[in-house]
Amino acid sequence: MSLIDTFFNAAVLRQTWPLLLSGLWITLLLGFTSILCGMSLGLGVALWRLYAPRWLAAVAIAYIDVFRSIPLLVLLIVIYYALPFVGIRLSPFAAAATALSLVSCAYAAEIFRAGIEAIGRGQFEAARALGLHWWPMMRLVVLPQAMRLVVPPMTGNCINVIKDTALASVVAMPDLLKQATQAQALAANPTPLIGAAILYIAFLLPLVRLVGYLERRMGAGQGA
Repeated sequence: MSLIDTFFNAAVLRQTWPLLLSGLWITLLLGFTSILCGMSLGLGVALWRLYAPRWLAAVAIAYIDVFRSIPLLVLLIVIYYALPFVGIRLSPFAAAATALSLVSCAYAAEIFRAGIEAIGRGQFEAARALGLHWWPMMRLVVLPQAMRLVVPPMTGNCINVIKDTALASVVAMPDLLKQATQAQALAANPTPLIGAAILYIAFLLPLVRLVGYLERRMGAGQGA
């Protein structure tokens, strides 16, 4: 067989395309769920680390360090295969979303922390001079400015989460990679894997370009 027939077989791709699209939907659902949970929890952990008493802040630091260090694949296997031995049984989707969210939370917390710490002390002092307490100060003054700073790195983190969803195939999640692997086996042809790669690129490439655009825009704004 030629290279085209082996890796770019149009007939095989047409036959397996619905299976790939169903896997893409699961991948996007898993990715967006994990991103939403990770960002929400990450902001809380960042505030916890920055403003909790020292011994409580140490817990947040330990969480961030541990979950930034542990390989996602190892965490996913532990959650899906080990937790049932202690009576906690999660579906493949719940296990994958939990693992991705925990890791995403750790990275998001560090991004939020850096964004908050980049705000000048004068902003805090001005807010206190206006009589704002801690939460109104954070909500009205600090966080809106910090959010602008964290958009580029947070977008990059979201891209990593979407790519890491491919690891969910190890717990029988019918995501894009899992469906492509099954389609490859059914068709006895690797074209479905090429199709999956095309779908990943089609979805992620615009986000990668968006990160570059946001970084240039933020850099120009700071330079001004």
